Amino acid sequence: MTASGQHAPELRAAARHLGRRRFLTGTGAAAALAFATNLPTAGVAGAAELDAARVAADPFTLGVASGDPQPTSVLLWTRLAPSPYEENGGLPARRVTVHWELAHDARFRRVARRGTAVAHPEFNHAVHVQVDHLDEGRVYYYRFRTGRWTSGTGRTRTAPSAYGRVGSLTLAAVSCQAYHDGYFTALKHLADDDVDVVFHLGDYLYEYAVNSAGGARKYTDRVLPDVFNRETLTLDDYRRRYALYKSDPDLRAAHAAHPFVVTWDDHETENNYADDIPENDVPPEEFLLRRASAYRAYWENQPLRRPQRPSGPDMRLYRRLGWGRLAQFDILDTRQYRSDQAYGDGAHVPGPETLDPKRTITGATQERWLIDGWRRSRALWNVVPQQVTFSQRKFDLNPVAKVSMDAWDGYVASRNRVLAGAKAAGVDNLMVLTGDVHVGYAFDIKADFDDPSSRTVGTEIVATSVASGKDGAEKPANWDTYMRANPHLKFYNGRRGYVTVRLGREEARADFKTVAAVTTPGAPLRVAASFRTAAGEPGLHPA
Repeated sequence: MTASGQHAPELRAAARHLGRRRFLTGTGAAAALAFATNLPTAGVAGAAELDAARVAADPFTLGVASGDPQPTSVLLWTRLAPSPYEENGGLPARRVTVHWELAHDARFRRVARRGTAVAHPEFNHAVHVQVDHLDEGRVYYYRFRTGRWTSGTGRTRTAPSAYGRVGSLTLAAVSCQAYHDGYFTALKHLADDDVDVVFHLGDYLYEYAVNSAGGARKYTDRVLPDVFNRETLTLDDYRRRYALYKSDPDLRAAHAAHPFVVTWDDHETENNYADDIPENDVPPEEFLLRRASAYRAYWENQPLRRPQRPSGPDMRLYRRLGWGRLAQFDILDTRQYRSDQAYGDGAHVPGPETLDPKRTITGATQERWLIDGWRRSRALWNVVPQQVTFSQRKFDLNPVAKVSMDAWDGYVASRNRVLAGAKAAGVDNLMVLTGDVHVGYAFDIKADFDDPSSRTVGTEIVATSVASGKDGAEKPANWDTYMRANPHLKFYNGRRGYVTVRLGREEARADFKTVAAVTTPGAPLRVAASFRTAAGEPGLHPA
């Protein structure tokens, strides 16, 4: 029986007690559950205070970040880790006072707000600062200080007034940054790009082992510790893995340059998990403990607000942001609440299970939240940043083609309900932002994907990976098959990179930006293709 069965409430309650100690793996169910039950509850500071003057090395090695911009509020993040690969980041288990500043200028001559926050060892000395009562729709600069150390400067912004008539917004969408598959060159270019906000669509890190040479990076000037050469399972594992990723200068630069809006997919926890069902055959209580660790480390290391703080193995990540009357963003979580994949996780011919109306990729509560939000929306563009491919994607030319059981094709009833909800709500300009598949796609979303002549009801823009899949190919081997099998597919490219989307009053424009290589650093950026879609007239056209 999975954790969704008879013992789910007890297992979830036990996992909520997950504290800063390691949880057990590879043990029997009773032992793991007893261990979880006895863990201290996190979030209540009981540690003594460390004199910041005694922090002997730079604690801001993991950089700074901001996220989830609102009209009068920003969320600022950092994490203290003078020795990021060591336990607790090289700090003693004591709380540390951190000073922060938010200014109108990069030299901090005109400080808008300042204050202090406490970095608690219970949260691995992560700092989340929500700064309120700010001006709408403007750029700010921020930094942190503790002892004699000052962080680098970050740049962020507030969203426009909820009732403002905004002329345009430029967003970037990124996903899938497997450290062991290559350099984050795309993020270096993104840091220099002129965008208002970045949406990270999942697979921020991978749970797989990273060898001493950094995998495909083939380091010759450093040796990574053995602690990374195993799959992440424990809270300490996940925390260290975030430290490894955030030690990358290109990732730090992108975070410092732009506010991020993040959501996860599977690899932040485990490949292809579905709700409380793991990829492999392990006891459900062990997986819930692992999920609690993964979710806890995710929140600690991302610029997320307090409502997103997890409770054990549960975390409310879906949320809504606005950009004046121009855009509403409904950020989804298609991993935590989904039904188990039909017929396994991979490609399969659709069958009765695929079409079962009781199966869901979002869960009933999130689905209602999405559709109710559309009913109340007054935005010109309704944008849905989420994880896995939404549009139909046939893998072959057979009369009944195989499709992905892990994407929305494996949850047809969910997709149909969402599209019916958009139609009933009068959504004229639906745009779905997607990651996961390590390629760039541009889809017309059809009222009936099996009828190419049916009405186009929206647009799906799929961001390729930052590094996952290594260098990739401009034209993958299955390019011709995919383009013939899916007439609503307007673009397909297998290089690494990201996509920018400019939303305007008259149209939206998507630019697919790629690099030729990630297994060697420094590749230049090029625009592989550009598309536009007119407001009120869904459908992609070359720009």
